[in-house]
Amino acid sequence: MKILFLSAANSIHTVRWVNALAERGNEVTLVSKADHQEDHKNSISGKVKVIYLPVKGMKGYYLNALTLKKICTKVGADVINVHYASGYGTLARIARLPHIVLSVWGSDVYDFPYENRMKRYILEKNLKYAAVIASTSQVMAGQTRKFLKENKDIYITPFGVDIKQFAPEAGIKKDAEETVFGIVKSLSPKYGIGMIIWAFTVLVNRLTDEEKKRVRLEIYGKGEQEAELKALTEKLHMEEKVFFRGWVPNNQVPDILRGLDIFVLGSERESESFGVAAVEAMACGIPVVATSVSGFREVIENGVTGFLVPVRDTDAMARRMMELYRDRGLRKRLGDQGRRRVERLYDWDSCVDRMLECYKKGLRKRN
Repeated sequence: MKILFLSAANSIHTVRWVNALAERGNEVTLVSKADHQEDHKNSISGKVKVIYLPVKGMKGYYLNALTLKKICTKVGADVINVHYASGYGTLARIARLPHIVLSVWGSDVYDFPYENRMKRYILEKNLKYAAVIASTSQVMAGQTRKFLKENKDIYITPFGVDIKQFAPEAGIKKDAEETVFGIVKSLSPKYGIGMIIWAFTVLVNRLTDEEKKRVRLEIYGKGEQEAELKALTEKLHMEEKVFFRGWVPNNQVPDILRGLDIFVLGSERESESFGVAAVEAMACGIPVVATSVSGFREVIENGVTGFLVPVRDTDAMARRMMELYRDRGLRKRLGDQGRRRVERLYDWDSCVDRMLECYKKGLRKRN
């Protein structure tokens, strides 16, 4: 199958999709704006042909239309998959690309249409134009339907994980005397890292002096809030308990997760449309404490594979962290059940199969 993929080349999500589709023997062409060029951190397979559009910035979603149309004609793709319903969705519509499969991502349906009436109008037109709409989660599909003027199916294509790579390490021996909390996420306000630091501080202050020596919080990631979060850590006198480890490539994340005992997520916005970070931790057999935003509610079974707490409720998060700290058996039970849930619902190979089925649905509409 010839697949034209219109998406940001610097996104790890784009990279994972195009690489997986190419590995399945498909002829994949990725088209991206020049200011979304492949990040050196994420490697696009040599089997994928990458083309960059010349016009950068917001105007590129309009002024690249003619160039994109010519590329589309030359490639002669069987399927055109456009990712992100606002920017690239607009470009695909203006270029009149035929019978597109439009994948929504999150902020394009949770944030963009609420900024002003014109943006809502643009999103509605882009969704109407698509032959097929795909969403990584049921909750985001429900959000997308708010902007559909007609009854149109939305195909669910979860963003799963490689369960061979993200897996508990057989025979791994963690320090029984130490409990490590952790998160792997961009250091951005919307991800609530500050709340996690506060909750961890509450936890530490409730421990005995001897217990305090055996807990720590590991934070992996970079972002615009880094300096602020480090300052918060100093203000709370947690410098010897909270460690900022910086950015790590995706292929190192499984080893990092296996070194943790409890994974914590503090996202504050409903635009956290699919909890891939939670799925990765669960795949490694790590119990998760997360805020009850839409994406986490879909992937985490509260009390079964982890715990959900109200957004910005520091004390509730601290209580659940304490519960898992005190009960190793509970950690093991939730971790095992999380692993089984990922195997059943979020195996990456199965997710790629679902995307290919979505493409076939688009082909049937085309014919």
